[in-house]
Amino acid sequence: MAKERFEDALNKLEKIVSQLEEGDISLEESLKLFEEGIRLSRSCNQKLDEAEKRVEILLKSEEGTIKAKPFAPSINSGKAPSASSREAPSEEDEQ
Repeated sequence: MAKERFEDALNKLEKIVSQLEEGDISLEESLKLFEEGIRLSRSCNQKLDEAEKRVEILLKSEEGTIKAKPFAPSINSGKAPSASSREAPSEEDEQ
């Protein structure tokens, strides 16, 4: 069986959640959908873990160490912060 793309699995999972929330299906069908949702959820988590590992490999320094920095997207823009916004807080910020 070919691997499913992350986006496809996530779309299917969202549809399953919607169907289960509606509650217009039998218990047996609900259980089948729930099982499929669990499978899709695990698949998505695995793909995210793999992507995180690939990013860590790409971010390794020449010495082989990774400098972890938390990802904190801007709430207003929905975009990733600029490099300057990820630096350590200044003394003024800490007061």
